[in-house]
Amino acid sequence: MSALEQQMKHRDHDMVPLFLVRSMFGLMFAALCLVAYAQWADVPQSAVYQETPIVAQMDVQFVSSREGMSTVFDMDGNQIAASGDDKMGFIGVIGIAVRREREVAGLANDTPITILKRESGTYGIHDPATGWSMELIGYGADNVAAFAKLLD
Repeated sequence: MSALEQQMKHRDHDMVPLFLVRSMFGLMFAALCLVAYAQWADVPQSAVYQETPIVAQMDVQFVSSREGMSTVFDMDGNQIAASGDDKMGFIGVIGIAVRREREVAGLANDTPITILKRESGTYGIHDPATGWSMELIGYGADNVAAFAKLLD
């Protein structure tokens, strides 16, 4: 074995100190114990989203292509948004998700979905045809604003 191979063998052995490995497994075990205790002791869940009443809603048609381009039409057939518009790319992301859910369910891609505004100021999307829904929380201000513009 050459000197370089010998040096690398010792270096690789000491790359991660043993106390860090033990600490990592200790933290994993502690987290597991905390979750198990919370389940067994029936500790109430906190920071769980609570749906609030709907204050506004709008039915729209999402027409999405396989390439990810989505266009939103109102129920009269007027185009009101497209994923290619400025700061509207998130519409394309949601369009892909809706298209996928509908393909799995064997439904047409152009049935209406509902955009919801809740009393708490949050927005949601519901597809009555598949039962799929999503609350727009934690997706960033521009992404939520893309759907807020449709209702306001």
